[in-house]
Amino acid sequence: MTSKQRSHLKSLAATMKPIAQVGKDGVSDNLIASLSDALEARELIKINLLPAAGEDGGALAREIETRLGAQTVAVIGRKAILYRRSSRKDFDHIVF
Repeated sequence: MTSKQRSHLKSLAATMKPIAQVGKDGVSDNLIASLSDALEARELIKINLLPAAGEDGGALAREIETRLGAQTVAVIGRKAILYRRSSRKDFDHIVF
């Protein structure tokens, strides 16, 4: 992902509200399943990485990114923005 694409995705995510929180239970299979469904429906999501999760935000974002097959657009404080192109055919994909 180029810096221009990353900047565009960050601007799209600026007004979004976080759709999930990673807390003391960490990155569970149920969380990954729900985030995967959300990425399939939206392509771009924002999540809260609570301090109770234990790890720093970057490490949590990398773990989630790996398990989802997504790309981390940015980690700003305790919020992460993730992107994965939807496989749906009847979807208005994000255009770079």
